[in-house]
Amino acid sequence: VQLQASGGGLVQPGGSLRLSCVVSGSHTDYYSIGWFRQAPEKEREGVSCIDSLDGTPYYSDSVKGRFTISRNNTKGMVWLQMNNLKVEDTAVYSCATCHPIDSGSSFLHGDYSGQGTQVTVSS
Repeated sequence: VQLQASGGGLVQPGGSLRLSCVVSGSHTDYYSIGWFRQAPEKEREGVSCIDSLDGTPYYSDSVKGRFTISRNNTKGMVWLQMNNLKVEDTAVYSCATCHPIDSGSSFLHGDYSGQGTQVTVSS
């Protein structure tokens, strides 16, 4: 499975961005796909994950209510709509396979990931 994220940029606090992830390879429909971010000197954080079976979305508490994940398996695309962005959302965002656990209260980074895209929120 290959993944490639795009759509990052510079935005003011309160603004919006839409990230895109192209998913290609074999049996991509079988994989849950998610977004992870890493800010300088911070650990990687799972942002959102969308289940491969039923499309159920999962979000970290830090983005719940502001970010929306969606996917189109036919097109091999996953998107992350980010609204009401905050300075603390600044990070490199990557799309990757993911695994929901604990009834969806959390999700793990999977085996496949692509290069990230920089999101900078600043006035």
